[in-house]
Amino acid sequence: MSELFELGVKEAQAGLAKGEFTSVDLVKAVISRYHEKDGEIGAYLTFDEEGALKLAEENPKAVPIAIKDLINVKGQPCTCASRILKGYVSPYDATVVKNLKANGFIPCGRVNMDEFAMGSSTENSGLGVTRNPYDTTRVPGGSSGGSAAAVGGDLCIAALGTDTGGSIRQPASFCNCVGVKPSYGRVSRFGVTAFASSLDQVGPMTKSVEDAAILLKALAGHDEMDGTTPRDPVPDYVAELAGASMKGVKIGLPKEYLEVSGLDPEVKRITDEAIAKCEGAGAELVPVSLPHTEYAMAVYYIIAPAEASANLARFDGVRYGHRSASAKDVYTLYTKSRAEGFGPEVKRRIIMGTYVLSSGYYDAYYGRAQKVRTLIKRDFDEAFGKVDVLLTPCAPTPAFKFKELQDPLTMYLNDLFTIPSSLAGVCAASVPAGFTRPGNLPVGVQFICGGFEESRLLRICRAFEEVNA
Repeated sequence: MSELFELGVKEAQAGLAKGEFTSVDLVKAVISRYHEKDGEIGAYLTFDEEGALKLAEENPKAVPIAIKDLINVKGQPCTCASRILKGYVSPYDATVVKNLKANGFIPCGRVNMDEFAMGSSTENSGLGVTRNPYDTTRVPGGSSGGSAAAVGGDLCIAALGTDTGGSIRQPASFCNCVGVKPSYGRVSRFGVTAFASSLDQVGPMTKSVEDAAILLKALAGHDEMDGTTPRDPVPDYVAELAGASMKGVKIGLPKEYLEVSGLDPEVKRITDEAIAKCEGAGAELVPVSLPHTEYAMAVYYIIAPAEASANLARFDGVRYGHRSASAKDVYTLYTKSRAEGFGPEVKRRIIMGTYVLSSGYYDAYYGRAQKVRTLIKRDFDEAFGKVDVLLTPCAPTPAFKFKELQDPLTMYLNDLFTIPSSLAGVCAASVPAGFTRPGNLPVGVQFICGGFEESRLLRICRAFEEVNA
């Protein structure tokens, strides 16, 4: 029998239902694993052992889950891995946390991330270092690196991450776990610290596709506190996995993703093998084109920093968070508090975003980027008129070594394959596909479906999981 901390959500729920162990047993196993292994990995920023055990005693069938440190959990820190919020404790639960608690989950610990979700390696965290559980000399990806490392290293049963331009999918690929970015609006963002409001989404990071379906079913739905969430009923994602098969599935292969210079040879090999396995299992391969893909990176790095500039204006040293001890007046209170509290990457994006929103440049940059974003979305709409799903690499490389990518532009290219679907607002997932030779580093492939097509996405991902086993 597996150690309790090795279980996924489905197995944990089944064992709890049969009375093989209790929620307290499960939480204690995760706490023991945390003490044994997290000194090496550094996935967690804090772990609420007392609170988790108390909730486990009150809910004997509940499953513990790790929470990315920008999602508010009442009574727990919510620092966004930033010095500017160090010491802040949340006074309320985010809607996704309320939904989790109502569906038998216990938020037990806060996991590390790139500061304010800005990064692709978790090296931008202002509060600690997280290492890849498959090779501790390498990064776990980002910005949900702590979530991915916790799942991949069996430091939790499952985790929540957030994805703005690839922050669930890329670290899932690096750490050998399933990561789902739901369609924009599928999951409430209330209580989730905003990075880029037109892009952010919360999603599950798990040990299997079925676990992701269980979590997404708990997370999704309309929320009066988030006007982007539709009133449409949430499908039963778990039940709709039944009979998952690749037979007759039309898989679109976008040339703009598969014919990219700089794609790591091992990532290309594993992606090609994944495509061949799908075809061997009965899928139909269809070449497609997403012609505006080449503009996606530029569009994203106008829109996301612009929205971040506006969202992060609230961190000013006045109401909460870090306040500079050397401030002498209101002006220096703002400038010194923000200068001392924010890290280099956050400052870089605030400056970029403020510039593109400034008088005289708004139409030239932000306005034009939004128009091109519409064209990118149109590409996806046209492709999904011909195919059921798109299959692409998830990240251009496997996990890289710490400080290997010093140039910000090179780092930004990590999201080359994930940004377009974020701009289009459609759903996408990374699923483990294989390991590099040599190095034995995990690599995931990405599946993309249309907006609010999570049932189809999860079913296809489950079918791939089976043919790739």
